[in-house]
Amino acid sequence: MFAAFVDLGFGDAGKGKFVDAWVRRRGAHTVVRFNGGAQAGHNVVLPDGRHHTFSQWGAASFVPGVATVLAAPVVVHPGALLQEAQALIARGLTDPWQRLFIDGRCRVTTPFLQAAGRLRERARGAAAHGSCGVGFGETVALSLQQPALGLHWADLAQPARALARLRDQQAWLREAWPEPPDAAAQADWQALHEVALAERWLVQAHEAWRLAPARSADFMASQLARPGHVAFEGAQGVLLDEDHGFHPHTTWSRVTPTAAVDVLRDLGLTPRLHRYGIVRSYLTRHGTGPLPTVDPALDSLPEPHNPEDGWQGPFRRGHPDALLLRHAARACGALDGLLVGHLDAVPVGLRWCHAYRDAPALPQLAPEALTAWLQAAQPLYEPGLLSRDALLARLHEASGAALAGWSDGPTHRDVRWLDPGE
Repeated sequence: MFAAFVDLGFGDAGKGKFVDAWVRRRGAHTVVRFNGGAQAGHNVVLPDGRHHTFSQWGAASFVPGVATVLAAPVVVHPGALLQEAQALIARGLTDPWQRLFIDGRCRVTTPFLQAAGRLRERARGAAAHGSCGVGFGETVALSLQQPALGLHWADLAQPARALARLRDQQAWLREAWPEPPDAAAQADWQALHEVALAERWLVQAHEAWRLAPARSADFMASQLARPGHVAFEGAQGVLLDEDHGFHPHTTWSRVTPTAAVDVLRDLGLTPRLHRYGIVRSYLTRHGTGPLPTVDPALDSLPEPHNPEDGWQGPFRRGHPDALLLRHAARACGALDGLLVGHLDAVPVGLRWCHAYRDAPALPQLAPEALTAWLQAAQPLYEPGLLSRDALLARLHEASGAALAGWSDGPTHRDVRWLDPGE
């Protein structure tokens, strides 16, 4: 069985926990990361208390023998790979590198692209789009605008050629940013002028490549075609999707299961892909962008693994929203199941948004016009507070998907499955 797991919100719905639980339940052998990059943060807590925020390894890596595949759309951050491997080893994994397979066509982010992305976000000022500051969007943009300047994972096999391209990349970005947008951006601007940075970074990047050398498309296809089950772990959320999100507060990535289907087709594989949508009992959003049902009264809900410092900005919470859920579910096509997390939050006092004032559904508007409309939308709520059963019924109705499982705790043991086990 091949199954894709996507977040039907703005991210942080609990993909890590559900992927970990599904892999354990099915005995899956591989987790495929099919979009995004190192900005992903998928939390897994084990019953023994160990915790890790998975960024580039698959969220089921605590399960012995489970492999991670980084498919070609993924943007690889070599330095973050080295740091994450150290963290995993410290948490008891003895072989993280042996279980990591990276498609040689994966794009690679560099310190120059990371700096340029942060410069661009600072330059936007009050009109900031939202960023994790790790260069993902800038790397994708470069691959579209100046493909000859981009690096791919396979390029790291030839350090001399990679270094020449790095220097060209640095020079091009330096011309694009003749001065820093503000005083706070000085360090990033200086990175575009530091002569020795390319050589230092390449030593680190080549070490990561040595530990996880580039793999061919044929290798990837054979890994996924092994008998058994495969999980496709989506990054971010459908409401941030580059095609279906609310511009400009979107990612440079396709988040829906269609992106996973495209990875399979690229590898010459055509299995049936089961599609699971994941939601929290309430909405969340990290950073800027519309969240019509935001309610500071929900800030009492704990969030131990999503800090508010750094580039992403404040972590906001909102009541469940039928309109946004319908929008996300339609973008995914027919879902095979709905997975609901954080049901322990229901007693806090959640309400069901069934419409916005004068609008029972999202209007048909151009992308940025729709974003502006959402920023001003006023939610209308059903009377009273939601019980657990009422919430699950509303989520099923709005998504059009049968409830496949739910959880009210942080570990894989807290997941209750309702769909058949075979």
